[in-house]
Amino acid sequence: MAKDIHDSKSVTALIQTLDPDFGRMVEEVRQIVLSSSEMIGEQIKWNSPSFFYTGEMKPFNPKEYKRDMAVMNLRKGRVLLIFPTGATIEDTSSLLKGTYTDGRRIIRFDDLDEVKKKAFEVQVILVKCIDLIEQ
Repeated sequence: MAKDIHDSKSVTALIQTLDPDFGRMVEEVRQIVLSSSEMIGEQIKWNSPSFFYTGEMKPFNPKEYKRDMAVMNLRKGRVLLIFPTGATIEDTSSLLKGTYTDGRRIIRFDDLDEVKKKAFEVQVILVKCIDLIEQ
């Protein structure tokens, strides 16, 4: 049996340490991501909430991070949702920003209203991300 790497309790514990208003914004992003697909799990990685594909995959080098879908960067009252392979995702909403050589792209949220406004497009991006995973 495969090791269960889901760690929702640690994600909840981290969010509870945040300023209450900021914590609500982080929780909203979290729920948007998790409700995008039952194939998305969560854990703490790189000291931040991180989201990954939970389904079966072809074997790959773990250093390629192919299972990783997105990680939150929590800074100064804003949330950056970082997609390590964002450059490969067709983004018709233009939410994914950046031209990083490693292929990552970022969605920035400055407040709770912005999170709610971008929710649908974020979920579309996450579904496209899953579609690109080598299963």
